[in-house]
Amino acid sequence: MTVRNPRDAVREEVRATATLAWPIVLTNLAQIAITTTDVVMMGWLGPDALAAGTLGANLYYAFFVIGLGLAMAPPPVMAQALGRRRHALAEVRRALRMGLWLVALAMIPVMVALWLAEPILLALGQIPALAAEAGSYVRAMMWGLIPFLWFMVLRGFTAALERPRPALVVSLCGIAFNAFSNWVLMFGNLGAPALGLVGAGISSSLSAMLMCLALGAICVRGAAFRRYAILGRIWRPHWRRLSELVRIGLPIAGAMGFEVTVFNAAVFLIGLISARELAAHAIAIQLASVTFMVPMGIGQAATVRVGLAAGAGDAAGAGRAGWVALTLGVSFMAAMATLFLTIPGLFVAGFLDMRAEGAPEVAAYAVTLLGLAGLFQVADGAQTIAAGALRGLEDTRVPMVFAGLGYWVFGLPTGAALAFLAGWGAYGVWVGFVVGLAIVAVLLVRRWARRERLGLVPRRHVGTRAQSASGSAGEGSFREYSMAQNPPP
Repeated sequence: MTVRNPRDAVREEVRATATLAWPIVLTNLAQIAITTTDVVMMGWLGPDALAAGTLGANLYYAFFVIGLGLAMAPPPVMAQALGRRRHALAEVRRALRMGLWLVALAMIPVMVALWLAEPILLALGQIPALAAEAGSYVRAMMWGLIPFLWFMVLRGFTAALERPRPALVVSLCGIAFNAFSNWVLMFGNLGAPALGLVGAGISSSLSAMLMCLALGAICVRGAAFRRYAILGRIWRPHWRRLSELVRIGLPIAGAMGFEVTVFNAAVFLIGLISARELAAHAIAIQLASVTFMVPMGIGQAATVRVGLAAGAGDAAGAGRAGWVALTLGVSFMAAMATLFLTIPGLFVAGFLDMRAEGAPEVAAYAVTLLGLAGLFQVADGAQTIAAGALRGLEDTRVPMVFAGLGYWVFGLPTGAALAFLAGWGAYGVWVGFVVGLAIVAVLLVRRWARRERLGLVPRRHVGTRAQSASGSAGEGSFREYSMAQNPPP
């Protein structure tokens, strides 16, 4: 057996991770560009519209994250199946099919809750005028919820096959369509009525539907994907696979829920302070979200790379994939932290019409908050990549506990105390972000470093992908291909 030089193995992993990660990262950036476009255009409507849109969007994403966590369950299952056997068509198809089922079933009650956005915001003590406008925005946006989550499941399927570029192309088209439809529907161009925030919500829903249909068509008809016959017996349940996805996905949803909802809670806390500080928070958090998309994409690539190695029983390969991803992501976030700390005003300038009432005050608040964002960049990158690597080992429950501990036991109480008891306002809430993210990052990276002691590393077994070069692999591939033409349940 040929033993590779460790440096060659690391270089190969860097190349493989970067090749997989860059289209995923760009897809993430494309998706955040859609929401960034919305925020910028809301800012053009005025600070009050931006504040109402921020309230509505944060309530929406507090529920949306449940579906997003469930949508992230199929990729590690698919990756491990492909690690065990390169042409595991039936296993991958079942994971995809049940992933589509799972997010649709989970989001039906969520949509009922989103329909009640205005009374929920009023119950949370928000300004009535802002709550009413935010409620209308959410009601228009909620119809794109399930289509967008289906897009995410399909995107995970293409990533698990290490072919993420179609999702990138679709997302780039989504940016263009969303910007155009916002311009038409929000501001009343081309003869359309000026719908304001409601127009932004309609635009988001239409964009999600078109992205889902486009990527679905590629996955059904594309040469690299059609042999998986993803629509084969789409209405037939596979309860064991569905149960597995629930087991993996619920903790992911829980961990992401703890993280996202602490940011959402921060919005509601800042909303109790002033509309100006809330608008500044919207700008700063949007910029921090843009940089976060890069390590998030690297973490998603780590899930696939670690999962493939885990499926093949390659403990060393799994460890190498995780550490390479962490190094790449943390290095990027360190560079972004430097920019946020040194030139924050340059980033804030494009979000506001400085001639609007209150805009200079909002800009000054945003610059201050962006400096704090620079402090938590490295921790934010480390925690999301470590979580992605652990997902590749299907380790999701303990990371969920870490997220709850860091964000809700330490981060949010610290922020609330500094904001209201110490009188620091939005600045205090953001110090809480720094505390929470740092704690979660340390806990997750430590768990990844101790994965062997904790028994999380995979064991090599018969029938792995590494052994698929034998003659029997060809026979298995033909058998799987035949099954794909007449899909089993």
